[in-house]
Amino acid sequence: MGATEPPTVKHATIRRRFEEHLRSKSLKFTSQRERIFEWIFQTHQHFTADTLHAYLKEEEGSRVSRATVYRTLRLLEEGGFVESLDTGRGELVYEHILGHAHHDHLVCIDCGKIEEFRNELIERLQEEAAETRGFTLVHHTLRLEGYCRACTRKRGAASEESAD
Repeated sequence: MGATEPPTVKHATIRRRFEEHLRSKSLKFTSQRERIFEWIFQTHQHFTADTLHAYLKEEEGSRVSRATVYRTLRLLEEGGFVESLDTGRGELVYEHILGHAHHDHLVCIDCGKIEEFRNELIERLQEEAAETRGFTLVHHTLRLEGYCRACTRKRGAASEESAD
């Protein structure tokens, strides 16, 4: 889990790996799964299943049900193609991860904004904590919750007004 960057993985390679993952479960790469896959791997934003479904509904192409979106996201997550993040706001957000450097998240508990960050010191401390306890670290997720800059300003302004 060191500081090395992951190798760049080509879109065609990711697609082939997903098709193989589906075949290993006796599933097909349907036109609906293809539309979901293509949308996910063309965005670099965090998204919810409902956001993805709404986008696919608006665009031309084969109809994709909400259930297919959720099932495909589960398959992509099982295969290590996407990760989900619980923001504490009642739904998961997803991002594609294959070929991307590991990072952690700052989540605003007011507006839901998500900021990605990487800190080598935090990474080393986590690795040391695992090693000291004889734990073989395979993966980790770090989510820090608080208020983003804009919400902190709003909260400060609101507390000043209530003090008057």
